[in-house]
Amino acid sequence: MNFFRGVMGGQPAGPQPTGAETIHKLCDRVASSTLLEDRRDAVRALKSLSKKYRFEVGTQAMDHLVHVLQTDRSDSEILGYALDTLYNIICNDEEEEQDESEDMAATPPIPVSGKHKNMPVSDENAQKQEEDLGVLFTDKFLGDSENVTLLLTLLEEFDFHVRWPGVKLLTALLKNQCNQVQGVILVSPMGVSRLMDLLADSREVIRNDGLLLLQQLTKGNAAIQKIVAFENAFERLLDIITEEGSSDGGIVVEDCLLLLVNLLKNNSSNQNFFKEGSYIQRMKPWFEVGDDNSGWSAQKVTNLHLMLQLVRVMVSPVNSPGATSSCQKSMYQCGLLQQLCTILMATGVPADILTETINTVSEVIRGSQINQDYFASVNAPSNPPRPAIVVLLMSMVNERQPFVLRCAVLYCFQCFLYKNQKGQGEIVATLLPSTIDANSISAGQLLCGGLFSTDSLSNWCAAVALAHALQDNLTQKEQLLRVQLATSLGKPPVSLLQQCTNILSQGDKINRRGSKVQTRVGLLMLLCTWISNCPIAVTHFLHNQENVPFLTGQISENLGEDERLVQGLCALLLGICIYYNDNSLENYTKEKLKQLIEKRIGKENFVEKLGFVTKHELYSRAAQKPQPVFPSPEQMLFDHEFTKLVKELEGVITKAVHKTSEEEKKEEEVKKTLEQHDSIVIQYKDLIRDQDTQIQELREQVSTLSLNSEQMQTQITQQQSQIQQHKDQYNILKLKLGKDSQGLSSSQGEGAHVNGLHSEELSQLREEVEELRRQHTLQHTQLSEKDSLINTLRCEAEAAQTAEGGAEGSDNTALLREVESLRSRVQAQCAEISQLQTERQELIRRAEAVSSAPAPSIESSADTAKVSELESRLAAQTTETERLKEECRGLREGRAGLEQQLASAQSTVAIEQTEKTKLQQEVQESKKEQDDLLMLLADQDQKILYLKQRLKDLGETIDEEEEDELDARDQFDDDEDEEEEEENND
Repeated sequence: MNFFRGVMGGQPAGPQPTGAETIHKLCDRVASSTLLEDRRDAVRALKSLSKKYRFEVGTQAMDHLVHVLQTDRSDSEILGYALDTLYNIICNDEEEEQDESEDMAATPPIPVSGKHKNMPVSDENAQKQEEDLGVLFTDKFLGDSENVTLLLTLLEEFDFHVRWPGVKLLTALLKNQCNQVQGVILVSPMGVSRLMDLLADSREVIRNDGLLLLQQLTKGNAAIQKIVAFENAFERLLDIITEEGSSDGGIVVEDCLLLLVNLLKNNSSNQNFFKEGSYIQRMKPWFEVGDDNSGWSAQKVTNLHLMLQLVRVMVSPVNSPGATSSCQKSMYQCGLLQQLCTILMATGVPADILTETINTVSEVIRGSQINQDYFASVNAPSNPPRPAIVVLLMSMVNERQPFVLRCAVLYCFQCFLYKNQKGQGEIVATLLPSTIDANSISAGQLLCGGLFSTDSLSNWCAAVALAHALQDNLTQKEQLLRVQLATSLGKPPVSLLQQCTNILSQGDKINRRGSKVQTRVGLLMLLCTWISNCPIAVTHFLHNQENVPFLTGQISENLGEDERLVQGLCALLLGICIYYNDNSLENYTKEKLKQLIEKRIGKENFVEKLGFVTKHELYSRAAQKPQPVFPSPEQMLFDHEFTKLVKELEGVITKAVHKTSEEEKKEEEVKKTLEQHDSIVIQYKDLIRDQDTQIQELREQVSTLSLNSEQMQTQITQQQSQIQQHKDQYNILKLKLGKDSQGLSSSQGEGAHVNGLHSEELSQLREEVEELRRQHTLQHTQLSEKDSLINTLRCEAEAAQTAEGGAEGSDNTALLREVESLRSRVQAQCAEISQLQTERQELIRRAEAVSSAPAPSIESSADTAKVSELESRLAAQTTETERLKEECRGLREGRAGLEQQLASAQSTVAIEQTEKTKLQQEVQESKKEQDDLLMLLADQDQKILYLKQRLKDLGETIDEEEEDELDARDQFDDDEDEEEEEENND
């Protein structure tokens, strides 16, 4: 202890120890001291020296400090000193040392030695050297992966002096070697969960540094991002943002937003989880701005910028289309898009926030029809109100506006028209003559104004915007051909297409606008987009005799580097004229244009100039993403959608130029054959589709018929069982009647037994007679209903016969005669049934009398004869009953057929009545037309008579034959009028 005080205390006489020697002694004390206080003081001294002697402490003391972390877990103070020391030697940030005042007082001034002595290096070299040291010591600490696991265990300690330096140390390790530390934490059990617990710490400094730690942890690692998200990170971060004041909050809000961006960017799983958890709805209050937007703090601008960036992450064009569309729909439904449009039209919003808001709205509406329709309906709070699109376009073509703002407006307009044919039609309609309103400024007027202004950037932006109004829309390309422009007083108007080519060809003659590369590139991109895949537009372009010579002249010249891009685009335009040419102009057919290229330019030279477009550096930059982002206005040359068009057309144009006429004919024949083949395939597909439908219908019918068949089979089985039961009952009755006849000649006891059985059979006979009586009553009721129906049908048939004539009357009379004959047969059968029922009742009565009377032996033979007669009559009755049932069944079927015939006759009568009504209406209409014609003829005759009288008064002579002819016509018309009146009276 005295030695340690001597080292750290006053300066003894003699030579001073170097820093390396002092640190070496302190490390020995940490390793060899048995007292905890001695080790703690030594580690504290190392901490105080770790900033100034970073290299020495790192190389000599790191292993001892790690050992302290492993062994002295019970003392939080020494753990805190060790963690702070490790942080100082690993961290590369230039922070002031936060030592206690007594540490500063106790530490003696130690002279600089070793590599830190007399090192005249620049600040940049010093910074690089510090970073190299941090990476070096980080690698040394991570040499044993258990050190990171030990650090994660220490973070579970609630003591502030352990937890806070542990968070800072782990953050520094992640900054220096992110991937390696992420791998260790990912495989560590509950590693991410322990770090997520830092957000719930009540001490703000630990919570805030925990946010910084999670920012470093989630960089570029999708697996850790998913784990953090499913540890309820979204809920906790949004709660912190709300507690800290949302956009008005401090740097903590900024850290939370940065962490959210890390979790969501390029991570479709987390984006879907964020949307499904209804967290998009919680973002809406962030963008509520008041009327007074002046005096925004720098932190609020930063926070709002990150919030807008977070919205863009959810709807970025690089996301999958399904996920982007779902997020766009949610943002519209919860009102987030409406809130962003409010910021867009608000006053006093800082320029950078306004620019970022425009970009955000652009991606929220891109490709979403419902969002695009809403954006089209937004009006600026002006007097009178103007559409937001018009206000934005005014900023785009205004050369006094900031460059980034104009780029953002162009991107917004492109996103509004992306896959929006309805919006494209509305924009083009503002240019058509029938829709131009002289009292208001429209989008079309602004685009035309920008297209022909003196500012080359306005020319380019307007050309690209107008090209997007034509993208993949053949209808609007043809509609735009109707646009006429008045160039100057006293000159006839020219078409928009012609004016664009005039500016290109005239060059310096029109205020030097055509000589500017940016203007010419913009116009060429517009023309290429316009006439591609539109043969009518190609014909209009070629109809101007000056266009083709201008293009060939531009391509064939040897110009500078800047002009080579214009030459390439001219070659592309000429190639489009060849590829989409319908050969409607004799002077500029495909073959003649190719011959012109071969003679004036050369095919190889033409292809070389065409290929220069895709090799341009700015072309590659524009092809990367849809948003137009350029470092300076001069580099704004290519549009993203146009790069797709060039990539699509370059190959086919090259082939079209090299093809001969014979190859083209063969290709056309092959194309026609393919089209015929396609048509045949389509026909077969339709036939197969129809057959599939028919098969499906037949299958349904078969299933229905099978079900009906099963039901009918069940009914037949039931009826067969009932018939078998009746047969069994009849056989039993017959057997028992035979036994009764034998019993009459036997003893009295046997007769009593047989009589008892005979009484049971008689009761069954009575039940059958009652059943027949009920059936007879039911049949009689049905016959009455049928009679009333037949009478009703007869009345209707007689009425129809009276209305329609004799042909139908004869048919109905035959039907009525058939009905009468059927009725007579039914009545005869009913009478016969009644007679049989009477006979059966008499038979039953006689049987009962036989069973009740005594059985003398003298009359046994007579009784036997009576029983035989009874049996025979019973059999005959049964047979007759079966026959009557069959006849009744046939009668029912006849009635059903009769009803169908009567229904058919009734429908025929109704159809004839409908046709008669139509004919009567047509006769009335014809009469009305004839009356109108007669009125017109009468008026004409009156005019003729009047004109004849005028001619006579003027002294003109009229031919007598013409006069007689007119009089005869008048007489004929009068006779026709009288006949019409007589017919009407009849």
